[in-house]
Amino acid sequence: MDGAGGGRRAYIGSYTSAGGRGITTAAVDPDTGALTVLHHTDAVPDPSYLVPGPGGGMLYAVSETEDGRAAALSLADPDRPSPAGAPVPVEGAGPAHLTCAAGQLITANYTSGSVSSLPLRPDGTLGAQPAVLPHSGRGPVRGRQEGPHAHAVVADASWRWLLAVDLGADSVWVYRLDHAAAALRPHGLTPMRPGSGPRHLAFHPRGDRAYVVNELVSTVVCCRWDRASGVLEPAGEVGTLPAGSGAEGENHPSELVISADGRWAWAANRGHDSIAVLALEPYGEGMELVTTVPCGGHWPRDLALDPAGRRLYAANERSGDVTWFDLDPDTGVPHRAGSIQAPAATCVALG
Repeated sequence: MDGAGGGRRAYIGSYTSAGGRGITTAAVDPDTGALTVLHHTDAVPDPSYLVPGPGGGMLYAVSETEDGRAAALSLADPDRPSPAGAPVPVEGAGPAHLTCAAGQLITANYTSGSVSSLPLRPDGTLGAQPAVLPHSGRGPVRGRQEGPHAHAVVADASWRWLLAVDLGADSVWVYRLDHAAAALRPHGLTPMRPGSGPRHLAFHPRGDRAYVVNELVSTVVCCRWDRASGVLEPAGEVGTLPAGSGAEGENHPSELVISADGRWAWAANRGHDSIAVLALEPYGEGMELVTTVPCGGHWPRDLALDPAGRRLYAANERSGDVTWFDLDPDTGVPHRAGSIQAPAATCVALG
């Protein structure tokens, strides 16, 4: 989205409970991709994940607290997001991710292991009565998988389906998007490898594959996706760490993004503090770890691609910065280009 001074804007979420500034607005240089901080607002506690609304008039945030909430912020002034009503309870604890689809704002509630759907009013503000869909199940990893922990909600390109990734239950839940009723309808469940801890998911631009990044085993799984039937089927799997790195037990991948041409995927390694570069087969399930590069800080919680696909941004939570990289179109390798301070940074949302 363009600000009053021209150019695009980036919105950075952070943990206010850990010293973060809430939501930071930064200008994006159109030539270099460099960020310049313009404004901060702490109107939403712990806004750990942000997503621009349809049409660009709103910015939505989760409030990742025990009494989890979601908030709508007006972008009438893109430089200064302002609350459009009070944050609304999602009736789930620890919401960590959200998306807009089929007239709804949908959150993945990590602590309570559920998905919530809030109706969007015509003006983009939030309705006050969420529908809550609880997950079930558990995994074998003690301390992390005693119950379900929904961690991401992603709609497919057909806008018929929503996939909810559950780290605690080693599963991906499939919901049908009911546009007429602005509701979610349970459809199916895909078990993933026990103990893998699936965290996030990204679709291939062709729409017939989805890639799941696993937090507990440092791998990415390529899944076949049938958008006619809403069936997800795991296929190939590859690690996000170089052989012999010695970081396997201390590494916890977070986010995964895919290039618009479908040739490359990038995964953030928390612990190894790197970005894994994966080459994707054009028409198959094969993947190859090409290399890893330093993330520019410590504990990269989120990655974001700019709309042109020329740059990659990493939100490094524990070092408190956002680092940007120029992407080599021939090799997929990111090259560090700069950074700004962003205490307790958790995500970057680019317009």
